[in-house]
Amino acid sequence: MKLISLNVALPRIVEWNGGPVATGIFKEPVPGPVMLRTLNLDGDRQADLSVHGGMSKAVYAYPFEHYAFWKKEFPDMELPYGMFGENFTTEGMFEERVNVGDRFRIGEAELMVSEPRLPCYKLGIKFGRSDIIRRFLQSRRTGFYFAVLKEGKVNAGDKIQLISRDGNDIAISDITRLYAFERNDLQTLRRAVKLEALSESWREYFQKQIQKLTQ
Repeated sequence: MKLISLNVALPRIVEWNGGPVATGIFKEPVPGPVMLRTLNLDGDRQADLSVHGGMSKAVYAYPFEHYAFWKKEFPDMELPYGMFGENFTTEGMFEERVNVGDRFRIGEAELMVSEPRLPCYKLGIKFGRSDIIRRFLQSRRTGFYFAVLKEGKVNAGDKIQLISRDGNDIAISDITRLYAFERNDLQTLRRAVKLEALSESWREYFQKQIQKLTQ
């Protein structure tokens, strides 16, 4: 596993639907080293902290292997690394193989996989088309967030080393599946709400789903 590209951006103001919008989605690759801190990378910041950022979503990772799929979907569009707003473009990490709670070392930093990425309208701004939001979720190629356990410098090209595997065996793809595709999987829902590594907002959401199914 490897960190293919390291991408950062400070928020900028763009026009969208006739008004100004602040967004940090326009990431650009940098060689590093870049200091990874508890809430973000140096030189990077989330614009709307009500839905982005925070300790459980300090770093967004997206598999570079997914770019081949999107190049077929949008053959006339340039898709440089960072196109999906990811900080880390990774090699060898897939949503169905990475568990919530898995811990990794990248450069000097240690990180924990926390949750999948749900697309918002700002992905539509980046692509210049609103249908990307639906297509992104339906593809199940969501990428995932990291929480930072130990701060440190990271570089493009760093190896991604597995430190420990979470024993609950709930993959990132399972969280997306429960949210958007198989909302009635009561057995997995009950396992998901017990995940300490999963953010409180996700666990509360799944608990409400369980209540609906068992009333």
